[in-house]
Amino acid sequence: MTPEQFVAGLPKAELHMHIEGSIEPDLFLRLARRNGVAVRWQTEEELRAAYRFTDLQDFLDLYYDGCRVLVKSQDFHDVTREYLRRAHADYVLHAELFLGPQGHTTRGIPLAAVMEGVLGAMADAHAEDAVTSGLIVLAQRHRSEEEALAMLDALQPWYGQLLGFGLGGAEVGNPPAKFAEFFRRCRELGFKVVAHAGEEGPAAYVRDSVELLEVDRVDHGNACVDDPSLVAELAGRRIPLTMCPLSNLKLQVIPAVDAHPLKRLLDAGLCVTVNSDDPSYFGGYVNDNYVACQQALGLDHEDLARLARNSFEAAFMPEAQRVDAIARIDDWLTRSGARAGERE
Repeated sequence: MTPEQFVAGLPKAELHMHIEGSIEPDLFLRLARRNGVAVRWQTEEELRAAYRFTDLQDFLDLYYDGCRVLVKSQDFHDVTREYLRRAHADYVLHAELFLGPQGHTTRGIPLAAVMEGVLGAMADAHAEDAVTSGLIVLAQRHRSEEEALAMLDALQPWYGQLLGFGLGGAEVGNPPAKFAEFFRRCRELGFKVVAHAGEEGPAAYVRDSVELLEVDRVDHGNACVDDPSLVAELAGRRIPLTMCPLSNLKLQVIPAVDAHPLKRLLDAGLCVTVNSDDPSYFGGYVNDNYVACQQALGLDHEDLARLARNSFEAAFMPEAQRVDAIARIDDWLTRSGARAGERE
């Protein structure tokens, strides 16, 4: 059995994926035409050629520009449903999706159009493909905390359909402390909280996310390797890291996948998970990330299975569903050699 075949049959959860970062070029151009949005590219090839980034901000500039094609509720439905269909093909049983409403409402898009489109697609994916999913709303860290708090209040009609809140966007100049009150309010309301930290920011941003924001998970977290006591704390408390190797490569956070800290942190006992981040922009969905790590970091089948188990341990899901998913991983490990590619 090849690594690709093993990964294809491995049940997994994906916990770090931005809905707006999953618009494939063909859908992007269709939405632009559908909504009469003028864009700089006429073909899929031209658009893909633009996906060359020097750093996070370079990517974000294109990312926010790309959001302009999302106008109506159906647009948000279509991009979310297409991602969940692809996730199902990658044998993702459960997905937790990031959404940044501020990038849309500031363009004049009604919040209801955003939420109803995304949540409707998530319901359709569950009904049609049995993929469970949850929504985590991100505050954009280049904006003010007051704006984040206003967003939190505006989302009240949908509280019962949200998993939690988080923090995304460019880290440089936007430390976690800037959003301490926002995170306190989110926790007070009973939501799970997560934060992007240690992608371009220092280990101190990871520590502040854990100790000041009291996050349930750290998104990325690469820079924690620069602080051995922090690594020990993350391992001891089993605070998960949602790592995104191909994203890190594409944004030049790492020079090559074999330089990624994922294996070192896995061996140090951390709850490391593998995710795709913005798959259409970075050229790799979750299975592509697993295979790239296997090839570059020398992961064996048990390592890959441990990463998949970690994804369910770290997921914000009912315990019975978690136990069932992990049992399916163990079953795949047992029978994968004899019946390659078979699924339940």
